[in-house]
Amino acid sequence: MASHSVQPVLELVDLVAGYQQRQGMWGRRRNVRAVAGVNLTVHAGETVCLVGESGCGKSTVARTVVGLLEPQSGEVRFDGRDVRTLSRAERKDLRRQVQLVFQDPYASLNPNMTVHELVSEAWRIHPGLVERESWDAEVASLLERVGLSPGHAERYPHQFSGGQRQRISIARALSVRPRLIVCDEAVSALDVSIQAQILNLLAELQRDLGVAFLFITHDLGVVRHFADRVAVMHLGTIVETGEVGQIYERPAHPYTQALLSAAPSLEDWRSPSTDEIVLRGDVPSPLSPPQGCRFHTRCWKTRDRCRVDEPELVHRDTDHPVACHFPAEVLTSSTMD
Repeated sequence: MASHSVQPVLELVDLVAGYQQRQGMWGRRRNVRAVAGVNLTVHAGETVCLVGESGCGKSTVARTVVGLLEPQSGEVRFDGRDVRTLSRAERKDLRRQVQLVFQDPYASLNPNMTVHELVSEAWRIHPGLVERESWDAEVASLLERVGLSPGHAERYPHQFSGGQRQRISIARALSVRPRLIVCDEAVSALDVSIQAQILNLLAELQRDLGVAFLFITHDLGVVRHFADRVAVMHLGTIVETGEVGQIYERPAHPYTQALLSAAPSLEDWRSPSTDEIVLRGDVPSPLSPPQGCRFHTRCWKTRDRCRVDEPELVHRDTDHPVACHFPAEVLTSSTMD
C-alpha cells in the first residue's frame, strides 16, 4: 500500500466533462455530459483504478486529466493548482509530468518511426531533459527497464507483438520522467498471460520510480492485486470508492456487486456460480440520464426514494463511501427473489 502525501498529485473536483453529439446529419449539436461531477484524488506513488462498464465515462476522465479535453466545469488540480490557471510554460511542463498509455499500442505508435525515434521524440519537445549525446544510451536503458533489448531500437512497431508494443508505449511515457501515468485500458487488448506481465512491470516501475498510476479498466479482476484504491464509475458518476480490500471483500453498492459477480473465476470451470447477478434492462443514455439514482432502472433494490433523490457519495454505515440509499455489505442472487 502506498503511503499518502498530504498534497495529492492529482485531484478532480466536481469534474464535468464530455463532448458534443449531432442529432442526425443536419441536426443541432447537444452536449453529452459523459462525466457528471466526479471527485477523485491520486497521491504520489499510488495506484488508483477507475472501473466500470464501457461507456460510463472512464476514458473521458482520462482524456480530461491529460489535457486532451477541456472540463465543462469543475477543476483538474495538479499539486493543488487548477490546471486552467497555469501559464503556457507551466502547461507544457505539466504535459511532461502527466503521460497517457492508450489501449491499442499499435494505433498510438507512429508506424513510420523506429523505436528509437518514438522514445526520444519528447526530448526534442523538452530540450535539456536528456542531452543529445546521451540519447542512444538513455533509449537503451529505457528499453531494458521495460523488458526489451537495446537492439530493438532500430525496429518499427509492426515488427513487435502486442505486448512488446505496449512495453514500447510505456518506455515512451517514462522517457519524460512523469509523476503520473494514466493507463486507459492499457492491458485489455492483451492475452491474459501478457496482461500479468505488463501489470507486474508497472508495479515494478512504481516501486523503483515512485510514479503514480490512474488505471482505467472495465475488468475488476485485472486490478485486484495491482490497485491501492478503486473507484467504481457508473453513467458518469462514481458510485463507490475505497481501498482495494474494501471494494472486493465488502462491496456496498449493487452495481459494484454486479460487476464483481460477473468477473470470471478460476473456479468457474468446476461449477457454474450461483451468486452471479444478472442486470436487466439497457444502460441509460448520458444524453438523458434517469432522475434520482442513475442506477435505479436496473437495480433490484429500487424504492420510491431512488427514483427522485440522487444519493451522495458518503459513508452510510459502511467503512467506505458509497452512493446508494440502501447499501448492503453482502449480497447474493438469493436476495433478488
